[in-house]
Parts: sequence; structure tokens; C-alpha cells
Amino acid sequence: MKNLRREATYRQALYHTRRHFLRSCTTGLGALALGALSGCGSKITAEASFGIDSNATQLPHFASKAKRVIFLHMAGAPSQLELFQYKPKLANLHGEPCPESLIKGKRFAFIRGTPKMLGPQAQFNQYGENGTWLSERLPHFSRVVDDVCFLHAMHTDEFNHAPAQLFMHSGSPRLGRPSMGSWVTYGLGSENENLPGFVVLISGGTNPDAGKSIWGSGFLPSIYQGVRCRSKGDPVLYLTDPKGVNRDLRKKTIETINKINQKEYEEMQDQEILTRIAQYEMAFRMQISVPEAMDISSEPRYVQDAYGIEPGKESFANNCLLARRMAERGVRFIQLFHWGWDSHGVDATEGLNAGFKDRCREIDQPMTALLEDLKQRGMFDETLVIWGGEFGRTPMQETLGDVVNNRPFVGRDHHKEAFTMWIAGGGVKAGMSFGQTDELGYYGVKGKVHVHDLQATILNQLGFDHEHLTYRFQGRDFRLTDVHGRVIKEILA
Repeated sequence: MKNLRREATYRQALYHTRRHFLRSCTTGLGALALGALSGCGSKITAEASFGIDSNATQLPHFASKAKRVIFLHMAGAPSQLELFQYKPKLANLHGEPCPESLIKGKRFAFIRGTPKMLGPQAQFNQYGENGTWLSERLPHFSRVVDDVCFLHAMHTDEFNHAPAQLFMHSGSPRLGRPSMGSWVTYGLGSENENLPGFVVLISGGTNPDAGKSIWGSGFLPSIYQGVRCRSKGDPVLYLTDPKGVNRDLRKKTIETINKINQKEYEEMQDQEILTRIAQYEMAFRMQISVPEAMDISSEPRYVQDAYGIEPGKESFANNCLLARRMAERGVRFIQLFHWGWDSHGVDATEGLNAGFKDRCREIDQPMTALLEDLKQRGMFDETLVIWGGEFGRTPMQETLGDVVNNRPFVGRDHHKEAFTMWIAGGGVKAGMSFGQTDELGYYGVKGKVHVHDLQATILNQLGFDHEHLTYRFQGRDFRLTDVHGRVIKEILA
């Protein structure tokens, strides 16, 4: 009897799913996949069969301002005090012992004892119509400060890299939740059936500390996970057919595999089998579409020069140009990770007066060119561009055991209380500085923005109420912002 009741409960739950609806209608999803794969003129589309958009899983809750997102994540957390926050008082306190009020009862990743205050390691000037303060480390970016909105009082719950990166991109510091890009493609799908809806590009020499989970689909169907593309070598691993396998043979092989998968699904009712069918189909189409989309050498010379690209290499500049190419081809969420921003000062690579300068030079020209390119092509207003790290840096110098004085390199510890991000395009006010920190850049004192607020705002600009874009898992509805978050209405145009 227990088995019968369990089977009845299972079937009752199944009948209320979109999967059951798609499978049970006339042709079935497998036939749709095979029809699209064959490329025949009489192929049956989901739109024709079911009256729905084959590339979207849900309808937006309201009219959207943005069609797509480009998220530029600086893995390791760049120092806001050397880039965007001008703090003369901090410069005056340079070398002084840190006030007890800033460290008493606080937890830091590495600071121990009483650290010394560390003045800004860069000069600042004002730019644009609004006199925006900007560091000398970003000379190219000074041209576009009137196009972006700065969020100066961002704060987060986490002060270590992996949990903070997970928190920024999945709404939780623990593994298992879907990434933001997965939520977006779950909600909107892709505008291009020949490319993934969620693409990931990495530069800086290694993956972010949180690993591939920050572009994973979590408990969402795995068709919504990010697809990593590369600017060096094959754009996607195993994209090229093996020797002796031509296009016709590949198509027949996939058709046969999908027939087997469809039969398996009819017996097992496992939605991941449907994902497998769709992924085989997508992979077949990507063999043609991806190499063309990733060919940045085909861009005019003036465009290549504007970004400062080097075809055939892995670089942030190459990835910024790829992001624009992906955006204009209908990819919904393009995620760039640039590693190497952890500035503890232990050596040259982590010194604010050394390696940090190199990181700034790597991003300054291409991220500026990306914004200018989007504007020139009429894509800026429909593309939401976000820049930032997982947290900020302390106004105190990091203390590493007894090694405090006479170090050639200086650095700052992790800081969750206040940091700067910027957001541009996609219906956001331009030339705005929202939020304010205290005179040392330690606490947000006005216009504080939590990570969940940023996530809610991103979804809002894409046409979704963050409280209602949900997925039922293990007996309850989950969402990107968990049970928190508010839309930052003050920055919306």
C-alpha cells in the first residue's frame, strides 16, 4: 500500500508540472528537438504547437527596461579606496594606529592586533558634468563616468572570497543554489536558439575562488547552467568533431541518441533527460554558431584597437569584445570573471602599489570601450552592465603576523561593511552617485545597498518581480533573493 500511495502522490505532482504538459501534447518535446535538429522546412516549433515562445520558460511580470545583462566581476575584490572613494581624512590618518572603535568586536579575515591606517595609494580627480571623483588608476574610464551609476554603500554578509562570490551570484554563501544567470535564463530563455542563454568568460589565469558553482544551475534543470567559452583555443571544449566524423554523421548520431533519450524519459519521467535532449540539440547547432560568434579577429581594426584586444590570447579585453558580440546575438546573461584582485600586500602581485596597478590597466580600456561600443550600436539602453567584486577592502593596512613595518608592498584586508559597484544602461540613471560612506570609507551612512537589493534590481530591470520568480524545490519555493531584497528605485530612470 505504501508503494501505491507513493506512486499516486508522484503522479499527482507530475500532472501539475510544465514538463507533463509539454510531454503529453501531440508531438512531445523530443520530437520538437529532433525536428529542429533536422533543419527541415516542415519542422514543428514549440510556438506553433503550443502557442508559447520556445525560447522563454516564463513571461516577464511586467515590461522590462533591459533585454540582457553583462556582469563584470573582479574576483578577489578590488579596493574601492584606490578607485572610486576619495577620502582626504583617511590620507591625513595614514600611519596612525587604527581607532579601537573600528576593530573592537569585529571579525576580519587576516587582521590581528592593532593595525595602522592606510591612506589612499592613488591620486583622485573630478570628471564629468557631475564632478565624479575617480582614481588616476582608471584614466580611460574617466570618459564614461557620466554614463554610469555608482553604488558607494554596497554591503554584504560574507568576508571570505568563495562564500562572498557565491552570495553575490546565487544569493547564498553555500553551494547548491542556482546562479543569477541561471535564474535569468530560467525566466527569459535566449533570443538565439543557436547559442546558450548564459555564457561565462574567464580571464586572469584561473577560476574564481568559488569555482564553477557560481555559474551552475543548482536545483534548476541543468539546461540553465552557464556555458563557459574561451577566447583562446577552441571556443568551447570538444566543439570540433573528431577526425572522420562529418556533419551528416554527427546529425544522424545525435538523432539516434535523442530517440533513445526520449524513450528513456517516457519510462523514467526524469526531467534531466529532457535537458540532455535539448543540450545535444544545442551542441549540434553551436558547432556552427559559436566559432562565428567568438571570432573577434573579424572585427574592424578600429574596434579591436578600441578594446585593446589580442586575438588568440585569454584576456579581459578579448572577453569584453566577446561580451558585446554575444549580447548582439541574443545571449541573455554574459558573465565575465577577471581574477587577481586580492590585495593583501604579501608580494608584488597583491600590492596596492604594484600588482593592483596592473589589474587596473588590464580592465580600464576594455570596459570603457564596451560601454562606448554599446552606445554606438544602440544597445546601451537595453543592456544592463554591472561591475564590482564580492566585497571591499579595509581602510586599515593589513597586518600579517609580525611583518608590519618596512614592507615594500602594502595591502588591505577583506571588508564587508562598505564597497563600491557601478551599474549602467538598462533603465538606470546615468551620472549618478548613490550612497555614501563615512569619512574613512568604513561604514555606509547613506543609501546602503545590500547584495540582495542589487539582485532584486537586476531582475526588476529584466521584467521580473524578484519575490515571484520562484522554483519549487524540496517542498518550498526558492528565489534568488531568498526572503530579502528590495528594488533600488532611487537609481531607476
